[in-house]
Amino acid sequence: MTTDINTANDAQTAKELADAVSAIKSEIGRRVVGQTAVVDDLLACFLAGGHCLLTGVPGLAKTMLVQSLARCLDLGFNRIQFTPDLMPSDITGSEILMEDRASGRREFRFVQGPIFSNIVLADEINRTPPKTQSALLQAMQEQEVTSSGVTHALPRPFWVLATQNPIEQEGTYPLPEAQQDRFMFSIEVGYPDMASEILIARDAADYRNVELRPVVSKERISAFRELTRRVPAADSVVEAAVRLARATRPAEKECPEEVKKYLTWGAGPRASQFLVLAARAFALLDGRPAPDVKDVYRAAYPVLRHRLVLSFHGDVEGVGVNDVIGRLVK
Repeated sequence: MTTDINTANDAQTAKELADAVSAIKSEIGRRVVGQTAVVDDLLACFLAGGHCLLTGVPGLAKTMLVQSLARCLDLGFNRIQFTPDLMPSDITGSEILMEDRASGRREFRFVQGPIFSNIVLADEINRTPPKTQSALLQAMQEQEVTSSGVTHALPRPFWVLATQNPIEQEGTYPLPEAQQDRFMFSIEVGYPDMASEILIARDAADYRNVELRPVVSKERISAFRELTRRVPAADSVVEAAVRLARATRPAEKECPEEVKKYLTWGAGPRASQFLVLAARAFALLDGRPAPDVKDVYRAAYPVLRHRLVLSFHGDVEGVGVNDVIGRLVK
């Protein structure tokens, strides 16, 4: 059940959010040129409380963008470079035998891994085997880590961003569909436009050396995220989200005949939830008190592109996931 946010406190929070978003974009723009659409999607995903996959070729400033956003949000940040020899305990932490020098007593103590941070960048997540990839599952879903039967809570807020290189396939381990479904958004980071690339090539050293300042406190971040979940969504918006998710399932009557042959599996109910949440976040980012159906369609690409499994017809005819989503939206 949603509640109206048109109260004095919520209206003030929405105004503060709009000011904070403007300041964040301005601050990030001092270090990262272009990629405004990617920044919008990242902010929407963060406000909605979801995790994010970033896909793009090397050299597109994915890591720098995440680092810059963490700095603007004044949150803890850890980067984990995923490699084939990485072990789950290298991410979550492990029990270490410690000795008290004064008493000589020995005992096992849990030493936290790099996942104990507000923002965790899993760099090239598909370069490590599924056993290590799965170390993120409990953390992403329950926001806690269990070691030796003891559960340790992770810092709040907790946000995982994972990067993938789409052009290198040797020595990689594609994420299982079940784990991909844990990510709210899959964002494609493309090449910059001509004007932006000229700026990057000319002033690369200047951009890299820019010191960013925090523009929003952790307390206000919590208020912004709570507000996002309270944004009222009309029945028509919720129904549009559910219809869109169901239209991706070949066995459902809502799936159009023209795309049915291209799909093997579609998105589950979690996609419907994420479409509504993302629509709420996009509305707030645009300064509107409630989302409309266009916000659902705007969220369709980042929410659905990693949840659809294409059939061989798609490969044969050169129809990609974005093409299928585009047809469904139309």
